[in-house]
Amino acid sequence: MSLWMILPVSLPVFTITGIWVVYAMALYNQHVCPVNNWLYNVSCEEQLPLQRGPVLCCTLDNIPLISKCGTLPPESCFFSLICSTGSFMVMLIGLLRYAHVIEKHQNCILNTAGLSTAWICAAGLIMVGNFQLPWH
Repeated sequence: MSLWMILPVSLPVFTITGIWVVYAMALYNQHVCPVNNWLYNVSCEEQLPLQRGPVLCCTLDNIPLISKCGTLPPESCFFSLICSTGSFMVMLIGLLRYAHVIEKHQNCILNTAGLSTAWICAAGLIMVGNFQLPWH
């Protein structure tokens, strides 16, 4: 078994785990509200047990979206690192798949389209990870 087979499996394992770590950091730093608080806009009357900062209510601005969790420091640095590493892994997996298929089937337009799509997705992931604007 080749060690290159670990790369496609490690991509979702790494990114999913990393996104949950970013959410946990954002929750700990009170940049977002917990997922289990479904009373947004209604919870302003009572203090939530996990919040201890100046904002003691969960409004629609505090919904824990992926991009919202990775906007403010320190979790924005980790979010950027995850996106950059994931983008590199997508590019590498796409290139390895392209090389593997071209070895067996020579020139195939579908194979070239797959490589182009993987690299476009990787470029999009780099844009999401490195050009976050703070929410106001």
